[in-house]
Amino acid sequence: MPNRFPLDVPGLEDEFERIEIRRSARRKKTVSAEIVGDVLVVSIPERLSRAEEHEWVTTMAARMAQRKKKDRLNASGELQGKARELADRYVDGVSAADIAWVPTQKSRWGSCSPDDRTIRLSLELTMYPMWVREYVIVHELAHLLVPDHSDAFWAIVNRYPLTERARGFLIAKGMEEGD
Repeated sequence: MPNRFPLDVPGLEDEFERIEIRRSARRKKTVSAEIVGDVLVVSIPERLSRAEEHEWVTTMAARMAQRKKKDRLNASGELQGKARELADRYVDGVSAADIAWVPTQKSRWGSCSPDDRTIRLSLELTMYPMWVREYVIVHELAHLLVPDHSDAFWAIVNRYPLTERARGFLIAKGMEEGD
């Protein structure tokens, strides 16, 4: 029986049944990964060293595990329900056309596009307390009504009772503007 995990990739035991590495002589530079059932298949150039293989497999496994987590969380409908609840309670019932977790949000906790009414939240927020996630959702929902960070915007956001505490938490994490 092949080794389930050909190299040490901590934390992925629950994500994939096994990791399969395919070396290809035709593949010159690119590395790709796909999930086939519960198996992660990583395709790499044949010329890569074992150290490079380990680095790429670790990177691709983490990336694909994050994608699975995002897909699982977005499919649950929990985020949409939470956004509706918070909008009704604090943001005059405004609704987003779409709200989703994304793994690509690296320099902000959330973003809002008022034109198409979409909200994107950093997947990293899922590791923080619920009251912090709720604050970010309220913050982004408020942008649907007021697109800037004016006094009118903060008057809406400050309806959420844990705004100041959540902002302090995010400032300590290094990604909350001080305005």
